[in-house]
Amino acid sequence: MTDLFRLDGKVAVVTGGGRGIGVMIARGLLQAGASVYLSSRKKAELDAAVAELSPLGSVHAIPADLGTADGVDALAADLAGREDKIHALFNNAGAAWGAPLGEFPESGFDKVMNVNVKGVFLLTRALVPLLTAGASEGDPARVVNTGSIDGIVPPGKGRDNFSYSASKAAVHMLTQHLAGELAPQILVNAIAPGLFESRMTKELLRAGSDAVGSFLPLGRIGQPDDMAGIAVFLASRASSYITGAVIPVDGGVTVIR
Repeated sequence: MTDLFRLDGKVAVVTGGGRGIGVMIARGLLQAGASVYLSSRKKAELDAAVAELSPLGSVHAIPADLGTADGVDALAADLAGREDKIHALFNNAGAAWGAPLGEFPESGFDKVMNVNVKGVFLLTRALVPLLTAGASEGDPARVVNTGSIDGIVPPGKGRDNFSYSASKAAVHMLTQHLAGELAPQILVNAIAPGLFESRMTKELLRAGSDAVGSFLPLGRIGQPDDMAGIAVFLASRASSYITGAVIPVDGGVTVIR
């Protein structure tokens, strides 16, 4: 049973890996034995994440802007120059924008869609050869996309993140579409997080994580181990018969909305 969840000898890529959920995912993968490449736009954040995580295992940083085709191509080329196979890709890079309906800018809509949807598609496509090389009989390669509960149920009046919720719903459908396209060599699933501490949820947690969490069915917001656990499961042999799934990791928020 222990071997079922181990990732020894596997190589994983985590985008949006400089902070928040990306670091939570990377920590779990490293603790399970994987080697991890982190990528995001901000080199300083990546360097800090590598310094924090390096005691746990082999972790490297590759800065890239995944909201652009050039950035995606650069990351894919860099990875191909370092590895001959990749076993798991976590498409976690994300952008958000908030503004009232009448003031929401086209540029804000475009930025969020470019990073959250187009970037996921382009990077997955670019890494298919390395992922296929990492697949084996009984243990396919993995793509895990970070969606959101905002892509499952509407955020509600006053939550002016129109492009974000739309982009995450698109990520969920893209996950299912790619799952059918890439099976059986590559499994494609999505995580739909609820409230975890991150830069994106800072305003939502302004009253304090304990106060906000007390209103959720499970009585708390998400913790790093909650994200690490689902990430390791979806990267490991334990999930080798699951593809096209969108898994809420939300403490029950989608039950009460």
